[in-house]
Amino acid sequence: MRRWLLPEAIEDVLPTEAWHLETLRRRLLDEFRCHGYEFVIPPLLEYVESLLIGSGRDLDLRTFKLVDQLSGRTMGIRADIAPQVARIDAHLLNRKGVARLCYCGSVLHTLPAGLTTTRQPIQLGAELYGHAGGEADAEMLRLLARALQLSGVAATRIDVGHVGIFRALAAAAGMETEPQLDLFGALQAKDQASLQELVAGVAEPYRSALLALPECYGGVEALERAGKLLPGLPEVSQALSELRTLAGSVNDLPLSFDLADLRGLHYHSGIVFAAYCAGHPGAIALGGRYDKVGKAFGRSRAATGFSLDLRELARLTPCPEARRAILAPCPSNSEDDLALQKIIEELRGAGEIVIQAMPGHAAADWAVTGCARRLALHDGHWKIETFTEE
Repeated sequence: MRRWLLPEAIEDVLPTEAWHLETLRRRLLDEFRCHGYEFVIPPLLEYVESLLIGSGRDLDLRTFKLVDQLSGRTMGIRADIAPQVARIDAHLLNRKGVARLCYCGSVLHTLPAGLTTTRQPIQLGAELYGHAGGEADAEMLRLLARALQLSGVAATRIDVGHVGIFRALAAAAGMETEPQLDLFGALQAKDQASLQELVAGVAEPYRSALLALPECYGGVEALERAGKLLPGLPEVSQALSELRTLAGSVNDLPLSFDLADLRGLHYHSGIVFAAYCAGHPGAIALGGRYDKVGKAFGRSRAATGFSLDLRELARLTPCPEARRAILAPCPSNSEDDLALQKIIEELRGAGEIVIQAMPGHAAADWAVTGCARRLALHDGHWKIETFTEE
């Protein structure tokens, strides 16, 4: 076995991509800060009781687990940072009003989400706590659209749904938990054959309503269609009203509505959304409301947010041209060294990359490090000139 081989779907990030990722990370976190979002860094691993609480079976299956040698308890390596941030808001910050938090860090998945995806995404996101109104949902959508714009990847479509509609219909139909999960999965997959089979024994009007959910797709007119096709349950009417209000608040964004585009039945509690962009096969970012997660940490809080994989986003954005470095001579303890060091400090202070040579290396060795210019002494003065490998 080659000792340098990494596990499947785990890889190193080399210099060019690493700087691209870091530049993008700084740009987006700086933007979040301008909107009042405070940066937090949760731990890489926690006890599973805290890490998985309120998140459902899906996150449990994606989480690597190990035994803590100090306590003997089972710990998990985080597969999602959002529940950790909810814990921080509920248990550590414990603020009465609105709290805005953001984060960025690596997560680890037991299995890759797709054939070409990594098991170690870099998750970046923003969360808003303490406001149950539609203003918070609108702010999340605007912040997400702004983040994609800053990255150079405009959202071509943002699909919006509401898990409250499915919950209300399933509850009114008297469905048990397991059939609900199967039906939820069929709706997500747009599997009409399975959907027909799963609702075969459901009483009307809920059978027809569940079958109609995939038809409720499109612009604002989809909400009007839903109002005609779905029964007038209070929860359904409230959800449709929330979606109409949101549509009016962010009518400059490329919103579309899909009442069958559901996710996180155990986790989400209201509006959910997914952003799509050109060149990416699936959603580039996911988000929505999860008002009940904080209750698991002893404090029920209204909450909404979104997250994305920074590595996937970076692959869609143009990689900036590598900055040309300046090669400086190796120190020689001569009288010219003081002047040389002063010039080097000035150049670095101005943002230039200056690499000091080491003795015994050929010019070609420095060319591969990005040196395209060099500092050379001419008539007692240090000057920048084009660097050649000769």
